[in-house]
Amino acid sequence: MQKKLKLAVIALCCTPAAFAQKDSTATGDASIEAFTFTEAQLGEDDDMSQNVTIVNANNNVYASQVGYLFSPVRFRYRAFNQKYNEIYINGAEMNDMESGQFRYSMVGGLNQQTKGVEYSLPFENNLFSVSAMGGSNNYNFRPARQAAGHRITLSAANRNYILRGAYNYASGLTDKGWAFAGSITCRWANEGYVEGTFYNSLSYYLGIQKVINDKHSLSLMTWGNPTKRASQGAATDESYWIANNRQYNPYWGYQNGKKRNSRVVNDFAPTALMTWDFDISDEMKLTTSLYGKYTKYKSTKLNYNNSENPQPDYWKNLPSSYYDVWDKDDKLNRTAQGLTDWNTAYNFLTSSKENRQINWDRLYWSNQTASAQGSDALYYVQAKNNNHLTLGLSSSLKMDLNKNTLFNIGIQMRTNKGMHYQTMEDLLGATSFHNYNTYAMSSYSLAQDGAYYDLNNRNQTIGKGDRFGYDYNIFVNKAGAWTSLQYNKGKLHSFVAAKVNGVSMQREGKMRNGMFAENSYGKSGTAHFLEGGGKFGGSYNLSGGHAVSLGAGYEWKAPQASTAFVSPEQNNDFVADLKNERVFSSELGYQFQNNWLHANISGYYSHIDNATEWQQFYFDDINSFSYVSLTGIKKAYYGVEWGLNFKVNSAFNIKAIGTVSEAKNLNNSKVWYMSSTSSKFNEANNGNKELCLNKNMREAGTPLTALSLILSYHNHGWYLDLNGNYYDRIYLYYSPSYRYESTLKTRQSVSNNVYNSDGTINPDAVAQAKGKGGFMLDASIGKSIYLKHGSLSINLMITNVLNNRSICTGGYEQSRSEYTSSGNVRAYKFSNNPKKYYAYGTNGMLNIAYKF
Repeated sequence: MQKKLKLAVIALCCTPAAFAQKDSTATGDASIEAFTFTEAQLGEDDDMSQNVTIVNANNNVYASQVGYLFSPVRFRYRAFNQKYNEIYINGAEMNDMESGQFRYSMVGGLNQQTKGVEYSLPFENNLFSVSAMGGSNNYNFRPARQAAGHRITLSAANRNYILRGAYNYASGLTDKGWAFAGSITCRWANEGYVEGTFYNSLSYYLGIQKVINDKHSLSLMTWGNPTKRASQGAATDESYWIANNRQYNPYWGYQNGKKRNSRVVNDFAPTALMTWDFDISDEMKLTTSLYGKYTKYKSTKLNYNNSENPQPDYWKNLPSSYYDVWDKDDKLNRTAQGLTDWNTAYNFLTSSKENRQINWDRLYWSNQTASAQGSDALYYVQAKNNNHLTLGLSSSLKMDLNKNTLFNIGIQMRTNKGMHYQTMEDLLGATSFHNYNTYAMSSYSLAQDGAYYDLNNRNQTIGKGDRFGYDYNIFVNKAGAWTSLQYNKGKLHSFVAAKVNGVSMQREGKMRNGMFAENSYGKSGTAHFLEGGGKFGGSYNLSGGHAVSLGAGYEWKAPQASTAFVSPEQNNDFVADLKNERVFSSELGYQFQNNWLHANISGYYSHIDNATEWQQFYFDDINSFSYVSLTGIKKAYYGVEWGLNFKVNSAFNIKAIGTVSEAKNLNNSKVWYMSSTSSKFNEANNGNKELCLNKNMREAGTPLTALSLILSYHNHGWYLDLNGNYYDRIYLYYSPSYRYESTLKTRQSVSNNVYNSDGTINPDAVAQAKGKGGFMLDASIGKSIYLKHGSLSINLMITNVLNNRSICTGGYEQSRSEYTSSGNVRAYKFSNNPKKYYAYGTNGMLNIAYKF
């Protein structure tokens, strides 16, 4: 045993050398097909990552359902940010190293490959890591572990895409120890459910595995999901009302009679992974994976230069910008002329669909006119590019110390270079554009440094594909080790686990920004963080099918690189007061199981201290972008979740699933902000630190209350499921700038309704915007048919059968003021007009799969 242990330690420490020498490998663990991704969960709706947290556990009724069941409203497990949910493939962590989130588009279309998975809830032990606060999943992409045979799938839908075709093949393990697997999936829509959107994706997977002998197996896999798609924009209820359509999309318009979308995403993350499995003995196994990934992400946006905002739903174009429809006592903004202007705007926007969309032809005409006068482009399409080169190595050793005790130890090492820059996508008929900071032109002349984005190329002329505005790299390195010890004996099942990591991050500027001439070009200093922590969990089986469980954990978590810099597009400065998050999590659960009932109920509490958040937005008040860092945030997440599965008979089950939760800030955070037209921090507060009154702000974009009743009938190859789901307490992302201390003082001087007479804050003045919840009915029916050669399965899934289009799935408050710079109150009320998204109406997908 001692000799084998020495051998295992040598292998764990020397895996890079083992790869270099092309030494061996063995087969992976068998997986169970308890859960698969749905198309709504694979990052196809969001720019960078989908806000759906995938959790599952075969012995937990609640966790085994919610990932799929509540996906139409972008449900997040316990309302956690997705960085607290970790995703692994063959034991290698795949979460983005800058944001901490996993991008589900990375595995879009790979439904068969993602069936093989080991799920680990927050207080469950696993073989690949210390389970994260939001749970961890490890997908098994080894070719030998995929279902042998051919599978052809054809689908029709009225969702993001309308057609889907897939072919999968797996050889299984041959007599000579080889296994091959491949997959190709095409998803397409000339126009999706939302008008003005399109979808074009071709995902692939190719894997080869060689079982060299009874000790070693080597697997090599590569996959990707190149996707081009057009986006939908959020809008206000006023815009939805004018369009008479809760899926109104302001991002498109007509160009020469054809629809063109201004927000087009190109996303591709080709990945290669090699896994070495080494069965040292019956009691000891080493798994090592080495991978490389290159992510290319580009998202376009229509912008303007010294001209009017071209967005069709810009607030100045809306009727309520002329006449105050909210305050009947606002005599200044409820005039006869204002009402006339309201009607004029309303009649214009409702008279034709074209008037509610981008007028591309007018933008071309304006640019051509400007070019004839020797001016730069007034309108153009730019693209933000976020590319990443990631390399990772993981290795884990599993040891059965005895029949009751399992010991795991592992290492993870990863490095990432993030390349962030802006390019010119289309000059829209113009002939010239310069790399000037046009937002700063009111403060700087062309004779001053502050007017230039890059002092190294002052008068650079920008053409299609050229970089302008910003160009920088972010470097992140992370290395660490983890271990766990599991003990099972009789009625007791328990584990303890711990981890430690070192994290470093650095910025490298590729442009010398005129407002930060000495602090923008070249490399910044390097920030180092030591993170780690531990957790324990256990369950005890009582008599009669009863069991109780308990878990708790505490960790120090390094801040994400995406929030670590004040203004990464401009300079090298790190956020002030940047610290490790301190994360405590706990859970108490009860389970009952007999031949007719399986029930779970859990209560949980999590607390986060020293959290840092960052955001960037266009601030209309100062005609500039604003970069905002919130630090010292304390958060609490707590609630109860349950799942009941009643087995009425062998074919019919009734399930009741739900959660009632809370997820909110416990304090007012510190705030540092800076504009793209000034090099000064907190300028509105004379450069002094101030607070953002964001205490009690809730986590947004997910229902905090979600309930479901499921009727499930499965018999003789038929299956029918009917789900009645209810969602409530859906908060929108709050605007920090609306709640700065300096902003509140100005709002008080203008409206006199922010502070009470005793000096306390009026709760209504800082209340967070909410979206409406509601009831949604989903259904699915299918049939499995066994043929002489293979099998055929037909499945029809219908979401939102009752066509309830009033359920809000997310959105955000507008970060603009209701008063002008001179202190006059505007007719338009931004506080009453948040931007929202609404659930699709009745939509469905028909799948036909033939396996042979």
